[in-house]
Amino acid sequence: MRSRPFLAIAAASGVALLGAGAVLAQIEGGDRGVAAVDSSNDYEVGSVSVDTTGPNAQAARLAGWREAQRKAWVQLSQRLGGGGGLVPDGTLDSLVTAIVVGNEQIGPNRYIAQLGVLFDRARTAGLLGVSSYMTRSPPLVVVPVVWSGGVGGVFEQRTAWQEAWARFRTSTSEIDYIRPPGNGADPLLLNVGQTERPARGWWRKVLDLYGGSDVLIPVVRLRRQWPGGPVIGEFEARHGPDNRLLGRFALKAENASALPALLDAGVKRMDDIYQSASRGGYLRADPGLNHPVPVVATDTAEVTDASLDADAGAALPVSTVIVQVETPDAGAVTNTEAALRGIPGVRSASTSSLALGGVSLMTVAFEGDPANLRAGLEARGWQVFGGGTTLRIRRAPQLLPPDLQPDNALAG
Repeated sequence: MRSRPFLAIAAASGVALLGAGAVLAQIEGGDRGVAAVDSSNDYEVGSVSVDTTGPNAQAARLAGWREAQRKAWVQLSQRLGGGGGLVPDGTLDSLVTAIVVGNEQIGPNRYIAQLGVLFDRARTAGLLGVSSYMTRSPPLVVVPVVWSGGVGGVFEQRTAWQEAWARFRTSTSEIDYIRPPGNGADPLLLNVGQTERPARGWWRKVLDLYGGSDVLIPVVRLRRQWPGGPVIGEFEARHGPDNRLLGRFALKAENASALPALLDAGVKRMDDIYQSASRGGYLRADPGLNHPVPVVATDTAEVTDASLDADAGAALPVSTVIVQVETPDAGAVTNTEAALRGIPGVRSASTSSLALGGVSLMTVAFEGDPANLRAGLEARGWQVFGGGTTLRIRRAPQLLPPDLQPDNALAG
């Protein structure tokens, strides 16, 4: 899970006294923060049913977890083309990183449950002989908007829609989601009003605080037919400062108690829409969100004094820039280092933290303003995120498709 930026807002700590009472500032108090679950790249197999027995409750539960590991391994192996063969329980213990309990019933000597199993991606891929590398989109900030009773909200208070996005496991998604927890200054920076403001300058500042390159706005409108009765959710997958519609659909729950399941299903459908849009190239970042390329003034006059040239070169400071880059194999590491060394102003580029199949860190000694390094990378076809002395780079797609036409039909 990505960390939320710290923003000091003096007004948030103030208290205005009115008569004998006190009025708290907008972001004081309240129960609104929902931290996202683990966003690691583990393989996940969900909805595994087990029904086991044992001499006691603990033994029955352990037997159920063992059976869930075996069933989940067969499903995962078949999904990845490994044939679905079983492996020893000791091997499974080393591959499984977590057991997710969806629903369980524990008796004196019986255990019935619906479980999810998480497998370590690198070890599992190595055992099955498949690649663990998965192409991800640029980092995108999620602003979940919910409308209920004619009132819209995001992080002003805790909502079931935000909780559904926090529960969603992103390990198998091609989208690199940034899910703010909703506490601190989040209600002031990310709200319904902000989603309707197309100003690129302000969006660029907000996205920089969260380390994102663009914004996703999943919207749900909840309509209750009567208190305690059926709930209809109308979902819209939106993207970008212009709040562009990518797709929409509707789901129905029989009663309010089934609302969490309805929203979980809505998040998965939203993720499918966003993944399809990403594969089609429709989630390309708005050019207005890119940082302006610095204009370097040049003097056309010829300088003939060699001592002046030496002094000018010595006056340029050398900055250390940390560059994050996806390195699926050793070749990607070598090629990226060579590409960085080929940019004017780079004195050295070396890998300081190697993570094959993940994101490696490279330390670059750059002579001059680090903004010029960003401009040099973009000129050579790299997508660059972040700013200052911390950058994340990725190869830009070559082809850009036409704009996506929104689907205005609701489908149950």
